[in-house]
Amino acid sequence: FSGAERVAIAREVRQASSCSLCSQRKAALSPYQVDGSHDTASELSDTIIEVIHRVVTDSARLTKPWFDGIIQQGLKVEEYVEIIGTIVNLFSIDEFCRGMSIPLNELPEPVAGEPSNYRPANIVEDGDGSWVPMCPNTVDSGPESDLWEGRTGYVIRALSLVPDEVRTMLDLLETHYINNSQIWNVKHCPRGTLSRIQMEVVATRVSSFNGCFY
Repeated sequence: FSGAERVAIAREVRQASSCSLCSQRKAALSPYQVDGSHDTASELSDTIIEVIHRVVTDSARLTKPWFDGIIQQGLKVEEYVEIIGTIVNLFSIDEFCRGMSIPLNELPEPVAGEPSNYRPANIVEDGDGSWVPMCPNTVDSGPESDLWEGRTGYVIRALSLVPDEVRTMLDLLETHYINNSQIWNVKHCPRGTLSRIQMEVVATRVSSFNGCFY
């Protein structure tokens, strides 16, 4: 996406939480029982808006048929991954601000230019069983060798079709949580007054509250 489109995606991420259609779908036994139009904050396509709003408001009920339908509507898989990356990165910052009771950051002015359309050469097309293609679990050489050391989990690999989305997420991960290379070291606590075990208790409770699959 262009810079302007990415900012529009970010604006739509913030709009989703107040969308009346999303609220009705969330309350319904099935989201497919409720028809209507999303309350939007951008000129993005209906398909992109549907992805943003469903992921932000009702991610626990997303299904592979839903994803396949989105792709059949013309959205490229690379675009889907970039949307997810933008959602993840903006939402994590916004939720921190809400948790601290401070104003949300203003969205940046978009920078002019065309997207690179870069696609890694070593992509596993079937994603090892995932919905989207991904880099291999181990990447020891090449442009993507900086993404992770050794092996990593699907939660990191899921964005690797668009490698810069992984780099941004890992940068935020280290700021908000811990360096990815230290995830498995349960004695490592980089900062603050909480022990690593206490950090994990908080993370587990929040993940459970948010219906996180992992």
